[in-house]
Amino acid sequence: MERVGRREKNGEIAAALRVSERSVERWRRAWRERGDVGVLSRGSPGRPRLGPEQMDRLERRLERGPLAHRWADQRWTPARVVVATARPADHRA
Repeated sequence: MERVGRREKNGEIAAALRVSERSVERWRRAWRERGDVGVLSRGSPGRPRLGPEQMDRLERRLERGPLAHRWADQRWTPARVVVATARPADHRA
């Protein structure tokens, strides 16, 4: 908000912070309407989509590591997590 206070342009702020100009516009409006409280983080906007049992199962599968799921390296990617989540409970990998 220091940049907004210095009257920097939305495009300059967006480029520096690697966000969209639209986000900067929303922040600027919230700051103008509600001050510092208006731009405080509200945390993650989403709720977990997995239930407690599904989350436990996923954690167990992730703890085994990608090699146990027959991937060639030890990297977890979002796509791999989706595959690990979607596999039936009786799947060995």
